[in-house]
Amino acid sequence: MKKLAVLMACAALTLLSAGCSGEKKAAELLDTARFEEKQNNREHAAKLYEEIIRKYPGSPSATAAVQRLDAMRSTKP
Repeated sequence: MKKLAVLMACAALTLLSAGCSGEKKAAELLDTARFEEKQNNREHAAKLYEEIIRKYPGSPSATAAVQRLDAMRSTKP
């Protein structure tokens, strides 16, 4: 029984650490997308925002990506 508890704790920690690294990658992509948007490379920025939304749904970065995409679409040049 004790081995099962230890195994479950290890599994939980592994899943938690994987989630953290996922959000880190999402945040890095978000930074890149924002940079591309500021450089007026809107097409690439939009693709990056869409990738964040697809790969990291429900994350803070995905929420920000949705907001940026909406803003970009409402102010098309």
